Amino acid sequence: QVQLVESGGGLVQAGDSLRLSCAASARTLNVYAMAWFRQAPGKEREFVARITWIGGYRTYADPVKGRSTISRDNAEKAVYLQMNSLKPEDTAVYYCASRARPGGEYDSWGQGTQVTVSS
Repeated sequence: QVQLVESGGGLVQAGDSLRLSCAASARTLNVYAMAWFRQAPGKEREFVARITWIGGYRTYADPVKGRSTISRDNAEKAVYLQMNSLKPEDTAVYYCASRARPGGEYDSWGQGTQVTVSS
């Protein structure tokens, strides 16, 4: 099991930028990909972005494409989500997740970090 801890959330204004961080730890880090999800009040949790641990291949959800960049630091065992031009509809709890193999479930989750964007 991988332990994930997010940080970097906060209250910002529309148009601002924010960088979320996710620190991973485990006795043996067995990760194929890490991802960010978000859940807004009253809504289902939705996928935001994903990056593979080897190769760094990235995938983004349409609502954040072009405004966000996911990156990872293998040495630091960390994943980041840089979000620019934030909108009120980006307000949500952002979760970091990892999965151990292609096509598998995301089976490790962080506790989440709140991002609030005011208009």
